[in-house]
Amino acid sequence: MLSPKAARPCLKSLFQFYFLLPVPVDHYENFPVASWLLPRRLRRPVEAIYRFARSADDIADEGNASPDERLAQLAGYRQELDRIERGETPSDPVFGPLAEAIRSHAIPLDPFRDLLSAFEQDVTKTRYAGFGEVMEYCRRSANPVGRLMMHLYGDHDPRHLAYADAICSSLQLINFLQDIALDYRKGRIYLPQDELAAHHVSETQIAFGDTRGLWHMMMHKQIERTRKLLQAGAPLGRILKGRIGLEIRVTIRGGEAILRKLHADPGCVFTNRPVLTKGDWIMMLLRGLR
Repeated sequence: MLSPKAARPCLKSLFQFYFLLPVPVDHYENFPVASWLLPRRLRRPVEAIYRFARSADDIADEGNASPDERLAQLAGYRQELDRIERGETPSDPVFGPLAEAIRSHAIPLDPFRDLLSAFEQDVTKTRYAGFGEVMEYCRRSANPVGRLMMHLYGDHDPRHLAYADAICSSLQLINFLQDIALDYRKGRIYLPQDELAAHHVSETQIAFGDTRGLWHMMMHKQIERTRKLLQAGAPLGRILKGRIGLEIRVTIRGGEAILRKLHADPGCVFTNRPVLTKGDWIMMLLRGLR
């Protein structure tokens, strides 16, 4: 489903994995959106969904606006979704194409509202007590992306959607691990607080990039759990045929590649954030084709 650069864990990373090879999209040159793997008929709605999610994500995460200002702008996005639901067509460059895509493909609005709730949470919540809280965030910040894609492909099988949820949540978790240092600089920690405490890892340790003590053990636990979740969704790549099946298989290979890099050097998140190289992409595509 989704492709590589992340500024923030949520949509930036997921859309990078889901839409493999780029068409130009504004200022995020490494952020592919509608790939050659997507059928032509889906490229316009995918771009519309991306622009909605990307712009809302920026409201929550970029610039110097106050929390109240960010929340007010996101509330405006909710109002635009309500307008679309009433059958109106906004003239806004974000919501006009989105309204067209929603009507043309009968796309449900709940995934968009879930995404907005996750963006709002990023404005107000910076720590997560346990893994359950992290997964609840993933349910709203990541899983809607996969569900929207599955809808566009016309697959509504509950079992398939559960596989897609597992893939999306694991990709979100992978990005959390990639961006530990970056997120900390933005005031956020997505690692469960109870698990940090159990491994005697403090926020000061994260602040200074200190990987002594039980840092490696803590990271390996995160990595292994994420790998299992990714593999739990892997059957979807074998079940679905054609382009979407290939997209999913390549996506899974990409997640596995990042996890291998993290496992080999759990301290790299502070020194050399692991990313997918051109060689990785070639191997992922070849393996996906097999």
